Amino acid sequence: MLANVPITVTPSGMLSSDVHRPATFRHELLKFVAGELPSWRDDDERESATAETVLTSQLCAHLNFTARHSVGWDLLQFRVEETDERRKGRKIDLVAAPCGAAIYIDGRRHTVYDFLMPIECKRLPTPKGKSRDEREYVFNRYATTGGIQRFKDGHHGEAHSLAGMIGYVQEHTAKHWLECITAWIANLSDQPELVWTAADQLEMVSDDEELRLAVLRSCHERAGTLPEIELRHLWLQMN
Repeated sequence: MLANVPITVTPSGMLSSDVHRPATFRHELLKFVAGELPSWRDDDERESATAETVLTSQLCAHLNFTARHSVGWDLLQFRVEETDERRKGRKIDLVAAPCGAAIYIDGRRHTVYDFLMPIECKRLPTPKGKSRDEREYVFNRYATTGGIQRFKDGHHGEAHSLAGMIGYVQEHTAKHWLECITAWIANLSDQPELVWTAADQLEMVSDDEELRLAVLRSCHERAGTLPEIELRHLWLQMN
């Protein structure tokens, strides 16, 4: 009889149990983003665009959909134009954050309100305009809007030791831009007041000509007492 059948009530509107992930989880997260970049670019449903904000919003939508349907990544969400955790006047282009369950990494608990990873997005080449610097992926002499510069100065990702940078390559190749950036950083390192050194140079990790995706790595000392930060650069050929 129904009266003898125990009734099980499934709670709703509650967060899942906390999830523990190893320290390597953030690097795997960046590999997940890198792996999705070519399929996002080549998606026939994606409207063609060149503006950085539009491209980043499109990418965010793609990553959220893919993560939701991927085993092991459905605990993530991606958001655009998020306020930096410690520099409240600053906006992060793209962030990865927990979705539902809190995530522990290296003993630190991250909730849906925290970032797991800040990601800066830049066009290559830099669009022309007032207060724009062709070296803006690295440094802007007119403002504190340089991509790597923001991380070095602690304006972005102060609470993190690993971050990502996505380069939307709209002209030339990854090798071309690596040569340019190498020269820019070398020039900056000749100016001691700017606190750039040869240690800030990027190194190529991989350059897949078929996928038109390059992955690079760099490490940077930061201002004040902040520890060194590692950047993983994901350059996607858009043209």
